[in-house]
Amino acid sequence: MNFDFSDDQKFLKSEARKFLDANCGAARVRGVLDDDGKPYDAGLWESVAQQGWLGAAIPEEYGGLGLGHLELCVIAEELGRAVAPIPFASTVYFLAEAIMLAGNDEQKSYLLPKIAAGEIIGAIATSEGPGPTTAATLKATVTDGRLSGVKLPVTDGDIANVALVLAKEGGKPGLFLVDLDGAGVAREALKTLDPTRDAAKLTFNDAAARRVGDAGAGIELVEQIFDRAAILLAFEQCGGADKCLEMAKAYALERYAFGRVIASYQAIKHKLADIYVKNELARSNAYYGAWALNTNAPETPLAASAARIAASEAFWFAAKENIQTHGGIGFTWEMDCHLYYRRSRQLSLVAGAPRVWKERLVSHLERRNAA
Repeated sequence: MNFDFSDDQKFLKSEARKFLDANCGAARVRGVLDDDGKPYDAGLWESVAQQGWLGAAIPEEYGGLGLGHLELCVIAEELGRAVAPIPFASTVYFLAEAIMLAGNDEQKSYLLPKIAAGEIIGAIATSEGPGPTTAATLKATVTDGRLSGVKLPVTDGDIANVALVLAKEGGKPGLFLVDLDGAGVAREALKTLDPTRDAAKLTFNDAAARRVGDAGAGIELVEQIFDRAAILLAFEQCGGADKCLEMAKAYALERYAFGRVIASYQAIKHKLADIYVKNELARSNAYYGAWALNTNAPETPLAASAARIAASEAFWFAAKENIQTHGGIGFTWEMDCHLYYRRSRQLSLVAGAPRVWKERLVSHLERRNAA
């Protein structure tokens, strides 16, 4: 069996890296980080759309490339490596996947071509504050096609045109499409650890809402969307973690202390080895998730949970140890280490904290063992 990507997929990965190395260096990421009035890099977003990446997994009949999820995974890894300051995940991993999964023909025909062309930015709004969102705690409501309620934090909610909103309709949770540029929607930008991926508080007051999927199936649909997104996010996290290891290794080989490169000291060797082990574990789980996602395997929820947990841990650990390897200078604004630490924390929360995914993993294992 071949557990690796094909030659074509490796070529796509190589070309994506070349493109991002040329168009998404640290200076471009800092351009968003340092400018409060610039929530994302619009120029890079347009360039990525022109590359066709936004429609990599979208069928050709809806304006996409029709490549598949494996190709989207390799693109995601390179975007994570570059800590790209664009709303790719919110638009592609959540909105596009949700429409492909449960949208009707009208929704697919209208939204998917616009997503592939980069004409709209998406977001998903499920959280209503601290703690997990369940059918019992859900407060947002939809009555006669009108949505009222508050959602926070919503990643990219300050720049999105369309949001997927979890709300109750007739007492049962449903998932709804809302035009954020329409009437009845108020936005409030929130301060986050990673300003290159903004978040917002969204307040809805009788905003027009269209249901996605079956009535009352909101929670189940969100779980399926999160499973898909978790696998794609895991590849972003793997890309970021690998870049952190490269940065730490390069610095350790050039920094001298007491007449020796610090890479020759056992303590530094242990740090780099520990990062490598966690990165490889995360990659193994991400590959398992990619297979499950691409084949729509019944193991997808289990694979997604494992990939999410391993990748979140690997990226956070790699980002933290990269700073430690750099020493005192690693904590300064001038070094790029903090760009990866910020993104590692942001990605670990955007689809639910690792603690939630650990609980989901245990539940999936218990059900599998009981079967």
